Amino acid sequence: MTDFPPSNAPRDLRGAIVGYGFIAERGHAPAYALPGETRFQIVAIADGCAARREKAHAAFPQARIYEGHEQLLEAERGRIDFVDVATPPCDHARVATHALSRGLHVLCEKPLATTAADARRMLARARDSRRVLFPSHNYKHAPVVKAVRRVLDQGAIGAVRLVTLQTFRTTHAKGVDEWRRDWRRERRFSGGGIAMDHGSHTFYLAFDWLGGYPTSISAKMSTLGVFDTEDNFSCSMTFPHGTASAHLSWTAGVRKVLYTIHGERGAIRVEDDDVEVAIMKEATSRTASPTVWETHKLSVSSDWMDASHVGWFRSLFDQFAGAIAREDFVSPETEASLGCVELITAAYESAFDGSRERLLAARAERAA
Repeated sequence: MTDFPPSNAPRDLRGAIVGYGFIAERGHAPAYALPGETRFQIVAIADGCAARREKAHAAFPQARIYEGHEQLLEAERGRIDFVDVATPPCDHARVATHALSRGLHVLCEKPLATTAADARRMLARARDSRRVLFPSHNYKHAPVVKAVRRVLDQGAIGAVRLVTLQTFRTTHAKGVDEWRRDWRRERRFSGGGIAMDHGSHTFYLAFDWLGGYPTSISAKMSTLGVFDTEDNFSCSMTFPHGTASAHLSWTAGVRKVLYTIHGERGAIRVEDDDVEVAIMKEATSRTASPTVWETHKLSVSSDWMDASHVGWFRSLFDQFAGAIAREDFVSPETEASLGCVELITAAYESAFDGSRERLLAARAERAA
């Protein structure tokens, strides 16, 4: 094991951002400035694009700006506590591993890596370095998703047996004008299409709601344009105590998320900010149907149309700081991020093999 000094988590955490693209500029940067349980100071930023470095300097005039992460890590030795990896996915594993090896905590955008092997090595490095590796599972911090979790925790619908997840987008998320605006359509940078880009959000919610990891998956995908990444993806997953299905699209006619969660005694339906909870009740009359449903509706403002998700990120950053304080180097969230990459990989294998079902290793085997 590498001999690093004990971890500590001061209320002020000094950090560096590597990759100053859309999500760093519009999501992470303003979220760090919001009030929360921990105060974050961004003191260094690296980006390979000169125009983006100028943007970073304008937003953080006191921060030290670098062309690459290796230069940053060398110059900032002893001056930062964590690195926020916000590059395209092709560089996640390399940057995160270098930072962990330097004794720094790491917050990493999704997907954790573009291959399962790289993701496993990242978790191993975090354990060896005794530093936190934490994934950007920001959808869990959407107010409407938090509301769903509260309903599930109350046990109102009973044990969950079926989950459906649909994410509709009219196009892929665009990058910044100064550097490859359509990098998500280039496999060498993105690692894949909508399954790689949105699959993590879909899968970690399924893991959470079904209380475990799937044992198999079968998938289909298609590309309507001239790109080398898919823009439509669907899959079916088998879990130890239920099933889940997902459909993700970059060619839909509307931007929307639709989730349904079905339990033994009811169901939850989510459509963007709107939540409907239906709970089974016994009939009170002999002439009535044997089962009736009591329905509750609520609206939870979550700003789904704003792709920057600043408020979600602020909540996520406090969770990251909590993991540092607890020295939870590889948390359940991190294990779930590995599970997402493994599932995306298996889904691609299935789709390329005529949608043949792929069996998945048990969670204990993955964590080994």
